[in-house]
Amino acid sequence: MNATPLQDELIVLVDETGQEIGAAPKLASHHAHTPLHKAFSCYIFDAEGQLLVTQRALAKKVWPGVWTNSVCGHPLPGETTEAAVRRRVRYETGLEVKDLAVVLPDYRYTTPPYNEIIENEICPVYVARAASEISLNPAEVEDCRWMIWDDYATDIQANPEKYSYWAIDQLPQLAKSVLLTSYAHPKTKAKGS
Repeated sequence: MNATPLQDELIVLVDETGQEIGAAPKLASHHAHTPLHKAFSCYIFDAEGQLLVTQRALAKKVWPGVWTNSVCGHPLPGETTEAAVRRRVRYETGLEVKDLAVVLPDYRYTTPPYNEIIENEICPVYVARAASEISLNPAEVEDCRWMIWDDYATDIQANPEKYSYWAIDQLPQLAKSVLLTSYAHPKTKAKGS
């Protein structure tokens, strides 16, 4: 069973250098002038190297119904990003993960407005391997599917309107990652790893 989120979940506000400067309520902070804050993205692979791609719930305030990477979220005040990733993965998908590793430690993005809401995040990107069965939380995830990495990349390029801004924006950097390649192709030894 998925855990219940905090009713007044807080996000960690940061300055331009990434230093923490306070906290604010998550829902109230996402608007046309969203302050810079901590977040994360995670790409979860199964034992065969397939990527878990999720469709955001239709009731989500931001980017409802779009397809995206496996899980996104925000660390709580005092919580490490790795602990936040595990918490959020469990909450959204019911999964336990192993081999959690950061692949884009310095990723940052600001979205164009979506329903008058802008995302403005310092958002390290992680990879992980699924270590249990999926049990989707319908409040967060409308649907999911497992995809071969190359098919995911091709689909984003062919149908960008179906995907989240950050999934599109992260793709070129992830395509160069030896670490991500080792998760997407577990039977092939990546050179330089």
